[in-house]
Amino acid sequence: MRILVLGRTGYLGRHVVAHLRGLPDTHLPEAGRSSTGAGADLRVDLAADSPDRLAKTLAEAAPDAVINCAGATGGDAVTLAEVNARGPAALCAALRQAAPRARLVHLGSAAEYGPGEPGTKVTETAATRPLGPYGATKLAGTAAVTASGLDAVVLRVGNPVGPGAPPTGLPGRVAALLREAGAATGTGTGTGTMLRLGDLSAYRDFVDVRDVARAAVLAVTATGPLPAVLNIGGGEAVRVRDLVQMLARRAGFGGRIEEDTGAAGGSARSAAVSWQCSDITAAGEALGWSPSYTLEESLAALWAHGGAGTGDTDAPGRDATGTEGDHAP
Repeated sequence: MRILVLGRTGYLGRHVVAHLRGLPDTHLPEAGRSSTGAGADLRVDLAADSPDRLAKTLAEAAPDAVINCAGATGGDAVTLAEVNARGPAALCAALRQAAPRARLVHLGSAAEYGPGEPGTKVTETAATRPLGPYGATKLAGTAAVTASGLDAVVLRVGNPVGPGAPPTGLPGRVAALLREAGAATGTGTGTGTMLRLGDLSAYRDFVDVRDVARAAVLAVTATGPLPAVLNIGGGEAVRVRDLVQMLARRAGFGGRIEEDTGAAGGSARSAAVSWQCSDITAAGEALGWSPSYTLEESLAALWAHGGAGTGDTDAPGRDATGTEGDHAP
């Protein structure tokens, strides 16, 4: 089976590729924004390439399936629209020309739902009410995929956490700050130091990046049609403050953590979206998938990894979707 992974150098993409390499009789053509960078054989830039050019590249790759992990989690509205909305639309148009029978697995985001109702888990049929450009552009990408007529499924990913988490998300950012605090004091514990973060009162649905990768692999190898959209999350709402405290304990942090809603690192979106939690029942029914890592295990793996990832090395600022800008409150 030939599986083309787009965004393979991003946070989620690296884990997806690692899981796919464990499958027998699987070939992974390499594609990136530069055919000479990161070992890529094929040049693919979803934000800029025309559908005709993408179709020629796809015809050369001859994939049986495509997993699209490419996306922008930060930047201005134009960048977000180019990568998150225009990119999936161009990819679908190209697939219809070059590989209309290939399965497409596209990574969407729980940010597409917008604010959740406290105490309620959102299902795939819930209304989508994204508040900002990130969620809106991710939703536009989902609409392009679900209306494409292709054999396609969108995995709406919650807040990924685990080994290699980038500093663009809260877990990776806090891990980096904890390491810096320990190094600054020379004790490794940061005793006597203070970490100032924004409001940590919001609830989020965290899911291990390795579980996300496993869901993508299950989706790409599943027989028969799949639902248009499947939620991939931890299935539980966790107060962000609790995650930060868990990571601090894992690091042996001896300093103080202060929340400041007016701090430069604060997130307006976190304040506006106080609750997010996904109902993951449908993913269990369609894929036989459920989370296999606890949050404690995910944070242990993040800390043991030795440092946060840097996102997509082929395209600074572009990474696998789901890390969302509001994860650094």
